[in-house]
This record gives sequence, C-alpha cells and structure tokens, in this order.
Amino acid sequence: MSDDVIVHVIDDDLAVRQSLAFLLSSDGFAVRLHEGAGSFLDGVREPEGGCVLTDVRMPEIDGLEFLSRLRERGATIPVIVMTGHADVPLAVEAMKRGAADFIEKPFDDAVLLGAIRAVLARQERSGQVDSRAAEIQDRIAKLSERERQVLDGLIAGKPNKIIAFDLEISPRTVEIYRANVMTKMQAGSLSELVRLALRAGRNP
Repeated sequence: MSDDVIVHVIDDDLAVRQSLAFLLSSDGFAVRLHEGAGSFLDGVREPEGGCVLTDVRMPEIDGLEFLSRLRERGATIPVIVMTGHADVPLAVEAMKRGAADFIEKPFDDAVLLGAIRAVLARQERSGQVDSRAAEIQDRIAKLSERERQVLDGLIAGKPNKIIAFDLEISPRTVEIYRANVMTKMQAGSLSELVRLALRAGRNP
C-alpha cells in the first residue's frame, strides 16, 4: 500500500477508533484517527490518495453535514459512512450527497476491508467511472415496473415493510422483488445497489 494512501477514521467513540485502527493497520493500511468531523476538517488538507471512514451519527458535525462541508471545499476524497440498521435512510441520503459507500453495523471485518479496497480501486480509475452509467441504465431498463418501484423505495431508504405498504403488497413479496432487483442490477449489497442506481441518475 502506497504511503500516501491513508484511511482516515472519524468516530467520537475512542474504543471504536482504536479497534478500527488495529484492524486496518493489521491489513496493511496507513491509518489516521480523528475524534470528530471538526478535527478532520481543521487538520487535514485534501490528500492525494486514501479515503475517509466515518460514523453517520456524531455530535456537533454529523456525517451528512461533514459531506456537505467536504464538497463545499471541492474535496474529492471518497467517504465511506458507517451506520446502524435504523440509520440506513441517513446513509442513503449521505450517498446522494456524495458518499462512496455505506456499511451497516455490526459489520464483518472482511466486508469493511473489501469496501475500502473497492473504493480505493474506483478512485484509481476515476476517469472510467462515468462510462459505466449507460450500462447501469440498461440494467434498470430491464427491470419490470414493479421491480423499479421497489428499487426506488430502496433508494429512498425505505424498509421493506414501508415499501410493501406503499405498493399494497406483502413484505414477503417485496423481499422477492428486492432479490430480483439485486440479481438484475448485479449488486452484491444494498449499498452497492444504491450506488449503482445513483450513478445512473436514478433519484426518486
């Protein structure tokens, strides 16, 4: 791993910061810890490489405000948002504001490490990212009307039960449509599905 590729960890919980620092450094990443979004914004200029791993719920400056301030500065460093299950709508909103990915807690170490590597790989080939939009739009076009409705509900951050209520179908039926959408969109996770849809301009 290149020395200028640093994973910046932002979390107000010291134990979480230390645990993530151990995990990431053990996997070969250079790590820098920040106790809050404010300390990152005050102390870090735009890095040449690397990414940010941040909690979505933080005192003073939360994950959404942090993303907004980053983009106001013109910063392009990718941001991965960590979120509890109940905060998935917030994480979806974060992706609409420019987050590169989100990870639901509690997460498997391998899932987190894989997400970080994927984000860094996309950063390296950033010039090729937009070329995939047409391909993703083609996948969306192949969804049925009901599948697109379920997709729009997921992008909006709605849980299955709410999507079922809105569409007047059972939660189990939503699960079936959701599985079909994941397969047709070639998405391995909800965060990847949302990222693909937003990249293609899907914004209900």
